[in-house]
Amino acid sequence: MLVFGFACCYAALAVFGITVLKPWRPKLGPDRRRPAAAEGTSVLSRMTGITSSTIEEVLNRRGWTRAISVALEHAGLVIAPADFLILAGAACLVAIICGALLGGPLLGLFGALACALGVKMYLSFLAGKRRKKFADQLDDSLQLLSGGLRAGHSLQRAVDAVSQQAPSPTAEEFSRIMNETRIGRDLTDAMDQTAERMKSEDFSWVSQAIGIHREVGGDLADVLDQVGRTIRERNQIQRQVKALSAEGKMSAYVLMALPVLIIGVLAIISPSYIVSFGSSPLGWGMVAGGILMMTVGGLWLKKIVSFKF
Repeated sequence: MLVFGFACCYAALAVFGITVLKPWRPKLGPDRRRPAAAEGTSVLSRMTGITSSTIEEVLNRRGWTRAISVALEHAGLVIAPADFLILAGAACLVAIICGALLGGPLLGLFGALACALGVKMYLSFLAGKRRKKFADQLDDSLQLLSGGLRAGHSLQRAVDAVSQQAPSPTAEEFSRIMNETRIGRDLTDAMDQTAERMKSEDFSWVSQAIGIHREVGGDLADVLDQVGRTIRERNQIQRQVKALSAEGKMSAYVLMALPVLIIGVLAIISPSYIVSFGSSPLGWGMVAGGILMMTVGGLWLKKIVSFKF
């Protein structure tokens, strides 16, 4: 066994030396190299390209490219609108096929509608998550900005430093501000547009402070420190309120999910009981009343546990 183990180790070293530690060979000069053969594209790639070009043409003709591009940009997705629609359409097609195989054409249509709604909700979720990260990083971004100003840098150089040192999505947004100022846009206007795009009232305060400083002068680093301190205290209060209202939100989730779970369990263990609700006008009335009460209760609970700062 010992000899066999040594033999395996030497064999592994030999394979490693042959495959990895290859002997050095001089490279051929450019004049002796053969031109690279053109790689043929597959049928699927050609079909995808044609479909993408057609969809892009239709979007440009209808004027929908801008709206979809803005939604993708807010969500932080670097993808062309036509390619995104191809992916969404493929997902809807899969939902239609699976629904049709499982429960017929009606279920397939419902699956396609649910998939389209899910795609829109997914974009909204990504956009909200990105804005929340930007708001959480704003305090550190202001510290970097004021630190650059105290080090003797100009305002634009300090903004450029934040775009290079801050994490995403702050780095992306500050890079966009710098790119817009390089092509002639006013810095305050670019920051106001960023605040509107990220729906950040705190960053709007920063933009206003910078705009006032550019008009009247003063110690901008100290102003940014004060704004950052205000934002920090405001975020602390928000976190405290969220922690105190977490129990109410969890109760709302449980109360909203409980009727759906009960209906699902009854549909599995006693399907005839669920079918009886759709066999008479009284049953349909009870279902409609239950949906109405759940809607009113959900809106009421949301109003109770939601706070506007």
